Amino acid sequence: MPLTLDISLFQTRLYTNNDRLQSSPLNPTLSLSLYRYPLIPFNFIFLLLKRKLDKGDPGFVSGMDSKTPVENLFCIEPALSSSSRRSNFSARSKSLGGSSIREVNFSDVGPNPVRYGSQGAESETYSMSQKEINDEDARLVHINDPVKTNERFEFVGNSIRTAKYSILTFLPRNLFEQFHRVAYIYFLVIAVLNQLPQLAVFGRTASILPLAFVLLVTAVKDAYEDYRRHRADRIENNRLALVLVNNEFQQKKWKNIQVGEIIKIQANETIPCDMVLLSTSEPTGVAYVQTTNLDGESNLKTRYAKQETLQNIPEKENVSGLIKCEKPSRNIYGFQANMEVDGKQVSLGPSNIILRGCELKNTTWAVGVAVYAGSETKAMLNNSGAPSKRSRLETHMNLEIIFLSLFLVALCTVVSVCAAVWLRRHRDELDYLPFYRRKDFSEDEEENYNYYGWGLEIFFTFLMSVIVFQIMIPISLYISMELVRVGQAYFMIRDAEMYDESSNTRFQCRALNINEDLGQIKYVFSDKTGTLTENKMEFQCASIWGVDYNGGKATSQDQKDGYFVQADGQVLRPKMVVKTDPELLQYVRNGKETKEGSYVHDFFLALAACNTIVPIIVDTPDPTLKLIDYQGESPDEQALVYAAAAYGFMLIERTSGHIVIDIQGERKRFNVLGLHEFDSDRKRMSVILGFPNQSVKVFVKGADTTMFSVIDRSLNTSIIRATEAHLQSYSSIGLRTLVIGMRELSTSEFEEWHSAFEVASTALMGRARLLRKIASNIESNLCILGASGIEDKLQQGVPEAIESLRIAGIKVWVLTGDKQETAISIGYSSKLLTSKMTQVIVNSNSKESCRKSLEDAIIMSKKLTTMSGTTNETGRTLGTGSTPVALIIDGTSLVYILDSELEERLFELACNCSVVLCCRVAPLQKAGIVSLVKKRTSDMTLAIGDGANDVSMIQMADVGVGISGQEGRQAVMASDFAMGQFRFLVRLLLVHGHWNYQRMGYMILYNFYRNAVFVLVLFWYVLFTCFTLTTAINEWSSVLYSVIYTSVPTIVVGILDKDLSRLTLLKHPQLYGAGHRDECYNKTLFWITMLDTLYQSVVVFFIPLLAYWGSTIDASSIGDLWTLAVVILVNLHLALDVIHWNWITHAAIWGSIVATFICVIVIDAIPSLVGYWAIFEIAKTRLFWFCLLAIIVTALIPRFVVKVLYQFYAPCDVQIAREAEKFWAQSQSAAVEVEMSPILDHPRR
Repeated sequence: MPLTLDISLFQTRLYTNNDRLQSSPLNPTLSLSLYRYPLIPFNFIFLLLKRKLDKGDPGFVSGMDSKTPVENLFCIEPALSSSSRRSNFSARSKSLGGSSIREVNFSDVGPNPVRYGSQGAESETYSMSQKEINDEDARLVHINDPVKTNERFEFVGNSIRTAKYSILTFLPRNLFEQFHRVAYIYFLVIAVLNQLPQLAVFGRTASILPLAFVLLVTAVKDAYEDYRRHRADRIENNRLALVLVNNEFQQKKWKNIQVGEIIKIQANETIPCDMVLLSTSEPTGVAYVQTTNLDGESNLKTRYAKQETLQNIPEKENVSGLIKCEKPSRNIYGFQANMEVDGKQVSLGPSNIILRGCELKNTTWAVGVAVYAGSETKAMLNNSGAPSKRSRLETHMNLEIIFLSLFLVALCTVVSVCAAVWLRRHRDELDYLPFYRRKDFSEDEEENYNYYGWGLEIFFTFLMSVIVFQIMIPISLYISMELVRVGQAYFMIRDAEMYDESSNTRFQCRALNINEDLGQIKYVFSDKTGTLTENKMEFQCASIWGVDYNGGKATSQDQKDGYFVQADGQVLRPKMVVKTDPELLQYVRNGKETKEGSYVHDFFLALAACNTIVPIIVDTPDPTLKLIDYQGESPDEQALVYAAAAYGFMLIERTSGHIVIDIQGERKRFNVLGLHEFDSDRKRMSVILGFPNQSVKVFVKGADTTMFSVIDRSLNTSIIRATEAHLQSYSSIGLRTLVIGMRELSTSEFEEWHSAFEVASTALMGRARLLRKIASNIESNLCILGASGIEDKLQQGVPEAIESLRIAGIKVWVLTGDKQETAISIGYSSKLLTSKMTQVIVNSNSKESCRKSLEDAIIMSKKLTTMSGTTNETGRTLGTGSTPVALIIDGTSLVYILDSELEERLFELACNCSVVLCCRVAPLQKAGIVSLVKKRTSDMTLAIGDGANDVSMIQMADVGVGISGQEGRQAVMASDFAMGQFRFLVRLLLVHGHWNYQRMGYMILYNFYRNAVFVLVLFWYVLFTCFTLTTAINEWSSVLYSVIYTSVPTIVVGILDKDLSRLTLLKHPQLYGAGHRDECYNKTLFWITMLDTLYQSVVVFFIPLLAYWGSTIDASSIGDLWTLAVVILVNLHLALDVIHWNWITHAAIWGSIVATFICVIVIDAIPSLVGYWAIFEIAKTRLFWFCLLAIIVTALIPRFVVKVLYQFYAPCDVQIAREAEKFWAQSQSAAVEVEMSPILDHPRR
């Protein structure tokens, strides 16, 4: 395990783990990996660090991340990159003032916000660093030379294997995997013990057959599934591809492709391995691929071949070169490499690689070199299932199972000690008591009983008792729970009300083991963009050079008036219709020569050029009309490019080296000299364009807080102030805003940037840090052009969904990267915020400021609660429920709060608030907030999001839900459940969650009861037969009790029972509080169930015992009576608790009783078994049927009476609603109000 040295300005300490260290601009930290560089003197490290800090090296400080080790010249600690296109251009609030708090009087209480701290502060922390590689770890791929490529390391071939077994390994490996289940190990131990002569209680076949049957069925299933995998592997490996061999392309099987070989892909073919593009059929080197098989996205992605290789293939005969790339990685959105070709070194990135499983579209052919093959491809490395979690109910259940295990030990101890005492007293009579050691009297010579002594007798009897009472530990419960969860998942997936027609997606259940957790969620952490909103951006307004074009007179373009381009007798139009401002449209057309007109020109040129959008020409039924479809990963960029096209700046073509834009009918080509894509540190992106007149300009767009820090405020002050006012106005109505800036580069500036950019882009070590530094240098002293306002509409049903969740007692926290004003506006429109709420806003730019702000906010929230808190009829203080307080906090403040002693203060404040809204938060901060709540409360948490920046939050929460939206499937792949719309969350939690929790809670308690009552009957029999450990119940009936007699009804009821209808659950969200109060499964219910079990076992055993006392009935006959009595009793016990009956439930319960009678008759009809013909003899008597009736009535009446009294005098919400349902059904009226219990608002510690 490596040691990590943490060198800060004030302290030094050693870590013996791989925990990520924290640093900030106020406390920079250098992380070194000592196992790589063990001989570096500490004094040299300190001197270097001091020199860096004394010089104020901006690259040194800016390269430091708060949550990842810092990149430096010694060692880069790799960390996964986490960024999302959706969070583009969101940034933390800029500091506009000092940290202060105004005194709040009672007269101030109201809907107006109360602000704490400064307006915000720039944060450099909580950013994700890019993954880096060094030369030693680089993967060397010699183009068109697989032999030389494999000289240093022998890379894996392209053959894949998803099958798990071979003919030789199937039996041992399959058994090994099956015995990973504790249940199977337990049954195996019991079966083995029963095979020993000294411990044999049941027949050897009877004890081993059930386990053997389960193992056989599972093995057959696994073998069939693996056969199908083998067949799929064979088909995949034998597919053909064109590979360059001896300077000509020849067909080759996929499995024979090697790293370094050049492969040619035709249109609509699947990529056989991960390939770096070398050339395509397009002169510009572009190729379009569809990644549906990889990440589920259907939109086309653009990939580029480098200009240096574009013309070399396939014309050049001897293609050669060297690619130096990173080791295989699961990150399908990242790739780092450089390529040496013809003596020139060029950089390679994600846009230059096409991955296995993708399909080539809209491109005649593409040629590439294999860099990753077979199991090392990104597709195969990502071939894994959803993360595994354990439900809260199962965790609590395990505690009860521990108690049952202790109870089993106690029963066995009592029996073994008592048996040893009895044997000691009667040891002289043992030769005539065959039941103790199965003494065989059939032989001519009697086998004398062997008394083993006090100690061994206790030991042997204890083990025999475990065999007899084995089902006290309900190991089969785990299997039943799995089957029930599968059934529950089936009905959730088939729910038509959770089908999203717009995206054609059904609900997905990716984690089967936490269904019941959906019924106990207390906190919902939600992303905003794409989760609460549609993530379908529409350009609404713009501020250009200080003038607000707010679209007040905007009209939708129609096919006649909209902007179009004519070329080769065809009309080319944008695919999306955009509303335009007539005044601005006229100004664009006629105002080119004025100074203001030039800024308008540059503004729309920036919208069209500063992006990664690729235009695709789409055919229409009209042969004279074609549409341009702008495809990209960011909906914001698509909206801006469509807006630019609507105003006459139509992006026509994009390659890796240039773009073509039609500007008011004049087609112009601009050289793309460099592109700095958006990252979560800078919160902006830039493009450097070379103009036809040889001038060079840099265009930058990004979030207002980061953009105003790089705009030259000494220029055009009035324009900047006007733009800021317009941004405030846009944000107040919920628009997403971006600021646009530019500046012209001198020749020396461009050459300096270009040389640094070339070095950084080809670096394998520290590339991301170097590029960030270069981007920050070029993105400075900008001239402001304006700002844009984009509308992201709320999804259908979001306000109603949030209101329902709030009524259900669920706290909704929204965590967004948007600016504060935009988030507040969306909060009002989504009903997250209301006019009755008092807003507590915390914006601070230092730790001490955060501390003071939190303390003052806590005092104020308590004053509000104390002042206006009222009590309800139950005497409970409603607190924040009556005095709603909304906490609004920015990401900068969270930097100083999370992972510090201030976390407790934040949690205390949040507990007094009904709503929490976090703005400008980074991905890791989202996970940190979820962790904050999980660590301090036992309440269940759920996180829901749609983008890559929500993955950490989704994985941190108890339940993760992914939205299948516009931003890829990273969130879906990391989630436990996935759906198409946020509003489906109401149905998922309030309906399916409630049902699943109620069913599973009851099923667990019922299984405890079902097994325990059977064991206790056996226990009473042992006590009354001198501890012989023989059973009156036939050994086969004992085996079949949990398999056939009682298992099916449990599973059916666990899947199909419904305590309330969908309509009732949705109409009264308060009913969800049953899960919060643990009404269906708790310690009280467990102990009541155990007491009821004890009573029923006494009834079952003693009624037949007393009825047949003094008779000559044999043990097998009374054993059959006990068997039938227990089975009928537990099934009727279940029937009394079933709420929703259907034909399947009837068939399961009554069919199990009938099946038990049939099995008992068949078993007793076999002459070789003990108890031959017993059931036929005893069933002839009336006393037999009288005993059955007496047992059932006597055992169930107390339970029935208690339930009736409890429901009459102390009903719970669910029982009240159930009676209301009956009343509605009878009266055909729905105007009945149901009074519910108060919501538990405070968290459970």
